[in-house]
Amino acid sequence: MTDGFRLLMLGAMYENGGNTTHRFLDGHPELFVYPFESQIGTRLVNDALTSLFPVKYRWPVFPLDASPVDDYRLIIDEECKVRARTPHVSKFRDMAFDFNDDGRCDRYIDYVRASGRGTANNVAAFFRSTFDAWRDYNRSGREKVYVGYSPIITVDSEAILAAMPGAHMLHIVRNPFSAYADTKKRPVPMRLPDYMRAWCLNQYHALLARKRDPDRVHIVRLEDVVSDARGALAPVLSALGIDDDDALSVPTWNGQALREVYPWGTIRRATPDANRATAAELSSEEHAKIAEAAWQYLDVFDYGDFAGMRAG
Repeated sequence: MTDGFRLLMLGAMYENGGNTTHRFLDGHPELFVYPFESQIGTRLVNDALTSLFPVKYRWPVFPLDASPVDDYRLIIDEECKVRARTPHVSKFRDMAFDFNDDGRCDRYIDYVRASGRGTANNVAAFFRSTFDAWRDYNRSGREKVYVGYSPIITVDSEAILAAMPGAHMLHIVRNPFSAYADTKKRPVPMRLPDYMRAWCLNQYHALLARKRDPDRVHIVRLEDVVSDARGALAPVLSALGIDDDDALSVPTWNGQALREVYPWGTIRRATPDANRATAAELSSEEHAKIAEAAWQYLDVFDYGDFAGMRAG
């Protein structure tokens, strides 16, 4: 059973600072912070949103007639499995990571045999077994909440909270001007209309989830994280009974300070000036189209100053 399992699941639209916020949480001594994107989805996800978002980022679906090892293999978890099994092709190959994926599978099976199969139990086993198999994980001995991050998983907030009584959701939103400007740096970037449709849909689901469950759904702007990460994140952790800590002030990997957040996403420098400079990279036409598409959310999230910027 998932009784006693506590999860803080982060979600954010692409290039909205989910990875950055995840790294700011990384060094907190009371948190088990997943090392990469925790891509817990499976290929069996199939609903109205499947055409918009990759299934690896979604809340998983498992078959009725399967074994624990079958379930484990279905969980996509691309970033971690690539780093563990073929580190030479991983973008995280330069990060020390003593981890055995087969060992995690063995621990996962042990957990599921004890709890029984089911989506919530499978997800709990996935997170627990990760930290059992991570041999050079920098433990404090005080960890009590697991932290995952998967882009756009905010759209599945209702299912996650219903399945896991000990779960909270943290949605990160970034002004869409900077976000789209960073998205353009991808090898194959999304078209502006497609990006803005998905950006708006993420904010809709986040606001709706918070309205329905305000004690367990939290929304934080990336602008506030890069300005004062500790001030922005401490209230969220307080809702989980987690103490404030100096570690929230610096992005880290396994507790070690990072000079830049990259390769966790495209954001390199997590500063207010860098965020504003990124927004200024847009053309006037791009700026106008984004402002038009996101019009109601610019007021909701107090992004009027970005909307009023003069684009290049």
